[in-house]
Amino acid sequence: MTGTTRYVIRRVIQNLAILWLISIIAFTLMRLAPGGPAQFLDDPRMKKEDIVRINESYGLSDPIPVQYGKWFSHVIQGDFGRSFINQRPVLDIIAERLPATITLNIATIIIGVLGIPMGILMAVKRRSLFDKAMSIFNAVGNAAPHWWLGLLAIIFIAAPTHWLPLGGMYTIGKENDILDRLWHLILPATIAALGDWIFFSRYLRSSILEVIRLDYIRTAHAKGLHERLVLSRHAFRNALIPLVPAFVGSVTGLIGGAVIFETVFSWPGIGRLAVQSTFNRDYPVVMALLMIGSLLTVIGFVIVDIVYTFVDPRVKYN
Repeated sequence: MTGTTRYVIRRVIQNLAILWLISIIAFTLMRLAPGGPAQFLDDPRMKKEDIVRINESYGLSDPIPVQYGKWFSHVIQGDFGRSFINQRPVLDIIAERLPATITLNIATIIIGVLGIPMGILMAVKRRSLFDKAMSIFNAVGNAAPHWWLGLLAIIFIAAPTHWLPLGGMYTIGKENDILDRLWHLILPATIAALGDWIFFSRYLRSSILEVIRLDYIRTAHAKGLHERLVLSRHAFRNALIPLVPAFVGSVTGLIGGAVIFETVFSWPGIGRLAVQSTFNRDYPVVMALLMIGSLLTVIGFVIVDIVYTFVDPRVKYN
């Protein structure tokens, strides 16, 4: 068994323990929070005895350790239970919302990755007017909360001009119109990708400027190689290596970002579902989304460790 294999196995075991601790903490905090599903039925005829009976039917009257034991025994079998609100299987509800989130995230990744060539261009044209202008844009965009920029885009661009829709995934009556869906995708995907776009461009610019100061780049110049050849064969390749974990981290970060941007733009994905379920105290849905998101995050970081050994042979895990 190689050192990398042992390292990956150890990381998997550690992450499983972390997921278990996350489930305990989240489950406990959710049960200790005031309120419950009964209070959202909004029936003035409901008496205290009715609320107690509803809580008992959901198993919420049991001690928290007992509730957690029942929940965990079902989860390890792939059963996240049923929604308190509509009594549907939780995984079915998530499956309905997942395509919308995947669509938004793919568009966000595509736009965000465009920051990589922008960072290369900024490094090549360092200290130029273009580099200075883009650096100012990145600084301003990085300082402002992106959800706030989303609201500004809705108020000052979408609302008065009608160039872009205010929100939603499609126009009512045009559910099967691909162009209409792309039209609705432009604004949320652009705002959601702004953070990654800025990060990639700034990160790659600084990485390239650091690499071109190294001795082997000077040696390549001394051999008479053309500047473009030096940058493409030597500088760019090594500057992109540290971007691998950053890219995977940004992809896993989209899970948390979906909560914000789907709420701002009324996008019917799992992020908006998480907000609605939290306000409705729909514990099974919230816990399922939390655990699935946590699982995808830790898987992403394990993949980073594995991929990094391939893109950079100098990295060895013992």
